[in-house]
Amino acid sequence: MTCKYFGLCASCTLYDKTYEEQLDFKTNREKDRFSNFTNINFDIIKSSDANFRNRAEFRIWWEKDENNEKDVLSYAMSDTKKDILQIDSCSIVSPQIAELMPKLLAELQSDMILSFRLFGIEFLGSSTSDMLVTLLYHKKLEKYWEELAKQIENKFNIKIIGRSRKQKIVLSSDFINENLNINNQSFKFAYEENGFTQPNTNVNKQMIEWVLNNTKDSKKDLCELYCGGGNFTIPLSKKFNKVLATEISKTSIKSALRNCELNDIKNIEFIRMSAEEFVEALNEVRAFNRLKNVDLKSYDFDTIFMDPPRSGLNDTTRNLSKNFENIIYISCNPETLHRDLEELTLTHEIVRFALFDQFAYTNHIECGAILKRK
Repeated sequence: MTCKYFGLCASCTLYDKTYEEQLDFKTNREKDRFSNFTNINFDIIKSSDANFRNRAEFRIWWEKDENNEKDVLSYAMSDTKKDILQIDSCSIVSPQIAELMPKLLAELQSDMILSFRLFGIEFLGSSTSDMLVTLLYHKKLEKYWEELAKQIENKFNIKIIGRSRKQKIVLSSDFINENLNINNQSFKFAYEENGFTQPNTNVNKQMIEWVLNNTKDSKKDLCELYCGGGNFTIPLSKKFNKVLATEISKTSIKSALRNCELNDIKNIEFIRMSAEEFVEALNEVRAFNRLKNVDLKSYDFDTIFMDPPRSGLNDTTRNLSKNFENIIYISCNPETLHRDLEELTLTHEIVRFALFDQFAYTNHIECGAILKRK
C-alpha cells in the first residue's frame, strides 16, 4: 500500500515498512512475548494490504478560503505531532468509503444548513454495499436539515444519522446489513450504529473460521463472556448443544437478539449482565431478576469463549475459566493476554495460537489462544 500521508498521519505508525515487513515485525515480537508459554507454530491471519477498513471516523476541519472568502471543509486526522492534518483521501478504508468520502463532503459543503458546526463524520460499511453515515454536529438539528440530509441519502443510496447533544435523528435505519460466508455457510448480521463491530471484515471472517476450525463438535454447552452482537456466538452455536452468552451493553444485546432471528438460531440464550455478575449468579452468590427465566443448572458446559476488552480478564473471570475443559480466548491486547496466561497455563495448555492482523500498518495486532485442561 502507498499513501501520500505516510509519515504525516499518526494513524499508520509502521508506514516505513511494506505489508509483509510490518507483519513480520509484529509476528516476531509476539512470538518472543509468548515464548515462555509455548513454542508451537503460530497461525498468521493476514489482512489485505490496502482498503481493508469497513469502519472509519474522521474529524471535519474548517478553514477560510482567502480567494472567495468562504469556509472550506476537509477531513482531518491527527498528525505525528498531535496537530491537525487535513486529508482528502485515506488508503486503508474500503473502496466504498473511499469513493463516498469526497462526494459526500462536496454535498455537505454546498449548503450551510448541512455544513454549519459539523465536526465529525463516521462511516460504517459492509461487504453487501450497505452504508451508514453518522454526521456529528455542535448544533441542534432542525426539520430543514432532515429534508436536505434525506436528499443526500437518496442520491448516494446510503443511510444517514444526525447526532448532536441529546439528539439522534435516524432518517431511515440505524443499522446496516452484512452477510458473511464462513466455511461456505452464509450468516447474516445487522450492525448497529454506535455498537461494536470488527473494522476489518476480511480478517474478522478468518478469525471466526479459525475458531470454528479448531473447535470440535460437542454434545455439551458453550459459555461465552463479552459476546457483543454475536459475531462469534452465532457461528459457534452450530458446534454446541446450547449456548449461554453474556454482554453488558444494551445495544449489543439488541443486535445479538436480532442476529439470532436473522439466522433462525434457537439454541442461544443472551443475558445482559457483566462477566462478574454472571460469575456471582453461576456460583449462587447473588440472585438476579434478569435471570428469573434462565435455568443456569440446566447447562452442561465444557467450553468457555471469551473476547474481553483491552483490560483483559480479572481474578473472578480467570478463576471461572479454569473450571472448563476448553478455553477459547480472543484478545485485542497481547499484554493482558500474556498476563492472563500466566494463571491459565497453570491448569491448561495452549494447543493453538493465532495472530490476527486487524490493523495493518500499526503496532497493534490481535491474538487467539485455544487451551485444553492438562
